[in-house]
Amino acid sequence: MASIRVRKGSNKLFVDFRFMGIRCREITNLVDTPANRKKLEKIIEKMEAELTLGIFDYAKYFPKSDKAQEMVALRDRRACIETDMPAFKEFAALWFSEKEIEWRDTYKRKIQDIIDMYLLPYFASKPLDTIKKTDVLAFRASLAKVTYGKVKKHLSAARINSIMVPLGMILKEAAKRYKFDNPYEDIKSLKQPKVDIQPFTLDEVRRFIEGVREDYRNYYLVRFFTGMRTSEVDGLTWENIDFDRREIVIKQALVKGKIVPPKTQESYRAIAMSPWVYEALQDQYKVTYKRSDYVFCAHTGSPLDYNNVNKQVWHPTLRLLGLKTRNAYQTRHTAATLWLAAGESPEWIASQMGHSTTKMLFNTYSRYVPNMTRRDGSAFEALVNQSQIAQRSTDKETSQ
Repeated sequence: MASIRVRKGSNKLFVDFRFMGIRCREITNLVDTPANRKKLEKIIEKMEAELTLGIFDYAKYFPKSDKAQEMVALRDRRACIETDMPAFKEFAALWFSEKEIEWRDTYKRKIQDIIDMYLLPYFASKPLDTIKKTDVLAFRASLAKVTYGKVKKHLSAARINSIMVPLGMILKEAAKRYKFDNPYEDIKSLKQPKVDIQPFTLDEVRRFIEGVREDYRNYYLVRFFTGMRTSEVDGLTWENIDFDRREIVIKQALVKGKIVPPKTQESYRAIAMSPWVYEALQDQYKVTYKRSDYVFCAHTGSPLDYNNVNKQVWHPTLRLLGLKTRNAYQTRHTAATLWLAAGESPEWIASQMGHSTTKMLFNTYSRYVPNMTRRDGSAFEALVNQSQIAQRSTDKETSQ
């Protein structure tokens, strides 16, 4: 039987009861008065009924208790022993060990981080078959309240969906092995806002190339006119530059300081060099070829740190030129939209971007799609040659 007692020195009521054979004492905020004792007695009646039925939720009654997590974990461990059902933490570790052979290192780290940071704190000790759909939905709702950074931003729908993916995979596999209903079934991903692309106009590209630091001019010229991802251009090495065929071969990327395979199978590709990209890489060859394996590198020869480049070059240049603030990934979107504006074939553009089909191209850039007839990059060359960005080549020819 639970009893009501008074804490010495504070005159606050506390509840003295037993849960799973363990004596528990939980303080309340109620001062010892007849009215408060009567109020607490009603709560205790409900507690005792739930204790008898085996459905008592410790954390529900005492959410701020230091003992709540400990008691919940103890209850879950006993449930696992009694039913021979593994806890979520145990099975998640097994699942990860079986799946990691399929993944590249960067994806392994991503999944392990999600498990450690989000899934285990919520589900760790729960027996797998006790996790219900309501638990999964409550977990997802809790993610919407998570904040990060100095400005306390909330997790985006895309980030929440990415966290839910491994949870769904773990529960699906567990349900299959241990023959219980999958609690994740029929739970749909959150709707994500359409990708907000903010490509540069051709005039803005010209202004940026002319206004950026000289030692980064070739770097950004290549980014704007090849559509390469940041990880691809930062991981580009001289062995993958074919001046004879005028191609940039993409077969690796730089992710968190490590060279890894490209993002997808379709990302393995050869990008055609336009004349101004060819010229920029010829200039860069004179600067870094003997100093580093990387086409674009720091003064030490090590690969570029994109965070530093963004802080020290990209954003300051945008501010200096009065251009709209946007992330450097917009250089990739810019290449795609300029190719489309020039009338290049969508199949050719998709191959240059590393897309498997034109579907993503139309989904992302639909409002930039005119009637397209060309298929070899020449229409784009004609468009750019009409602008002042080709003036460098013209000036060189004049001086000779």
